This record gives sequence, C-alpha cells and structure tokens, in this order.
Amino acid sequence: MKKIEIIGESYGGKWVRSRTACRGIVLRDGKILLSHETGSGLWMIPGGGLEPGETEEACCIREVAEETGFLIRPSACALVIEEYVFDLRHTNRYYLGTVEGLCRQNLTEREAKAGMEPRWLTVEEAKAAFSARPGDHEMLKMLYRRELTALCELFPEDAPGL
Repeated sequence: MKKIEIIGESYGGKWVRSRTACRGIVLRDGKILLSHETGSGLWMIPGGGLEPGETEEACCIREVAEETGFLIRPSACALVIEEYVFDLRHTNRYYLGTVEGLCRQNLTEREAKAGMEPRWLTVEEAKAAFSARPGDHEMLKMLYRRELTALCELFPEDAPGL
C-alpha cells in the first residue's frame, strides 16, 4: 500500500489535530461511484470519519452506505493520503470495494441540504471533475487535489496533470 503526503499552502509545519477518514473506491460496469452535491456541484469519493471503536472497514461500509445507499464489501486498504492543512493532519484511507446490495441513504442535515446523491461516472469523467477548480477555499482545493491524486494513483492511465 502506497502512502502519499499533500501539504496545503496554509500548513504551518506542525499539526495539533488529526482526523482519519475511510473512503470507498467502488467500480461497477466500468464506472466509479461518487457523491455529488447538486446544490454546489461539489464531487467527492464517498467516505468519512472513523468513529471511536470502529474498524476502518466498518467505517468505509457505513460511510458509503450513508452517503450513497449502496452496501459495499471493502477489500484491503489500497492507498493512504495524508493531508496537512492549517494545524490538521487528515489521514484518508482508500479501500477498493464491490457493491453487495442497497440500503437507505442516511444523510446528515448538511448533506441533505446540499442535495447529496450518488452518481456513477467513468474514471476519466471523475478525473475531469476533480481537475476542475472547486473555488478559492483551501479545504475545497485540497479535497479536489486529494481525490484526483487518489484516482491518478489507483488508475494511472490517462492521468491529467496534478
């Protein structure tokens, strides 16, 4: 498993907070499952924060199910990306997964208000979406850089420039 570090412009060289998230790279019929906020146009690889006492695999299953309504079976962690921004180290663990069934989405109030819904894109379309400029907010720029980096690392063919 490869580990990549991404340093944000605002990182001061020392982190005092940390967060771990598990994300699902789910392919079906040549397409990848993404979370899309219809209100803002924001794209994300589904996933989220590890809860106390939760295994990483369980976190990945729960987060993908909550955001997309798809139950998955994750394999071993394929990639780790550590982001450093402000005073935060954000560890993102990417698991390859397969769809095992369907369930009801369980969106947070913020996600529901943003119009989050699952979308299937080709890997090429997903790379293009993450190559677009998401705005000037550093956290959004880091999110898109992280997701594009993950896709280019896991699916290197036709990788656009980072």
